[in-house]
Amino acid sequence: MNRFHVLQCLSLALAVIISNIMCASVAYNYCCLQWSAVYEGSSAPPSVAFLFALPFLAGIILCMLSAWFFHKKSKHQGDPLP
Repeated sequence: MNRFHVLQCLSLALAVIISNIMCASVAYNYCCLQWSAVYEGSSAPPSVAFLFALPFLAGIILCMLSAWFFHKKSKHQGDPLP
């Protein structure tokens, strides 16, 4: 197993972890905004919570691109780990 394959697996694992954190964060913020709209009278609708997903999506895309790059490199280089 070469080092680029290891980096590819780590990038994919990081993308999965980031997506799980994104789901939890957006769901929590949606519930908070929904509660504050009903009981505190805030003017922001709960759908604004989906804007919190944008930085997470950028991170997931970067992880997927790096995994694709490492996959291409691992095909071209066949040296094993020391």
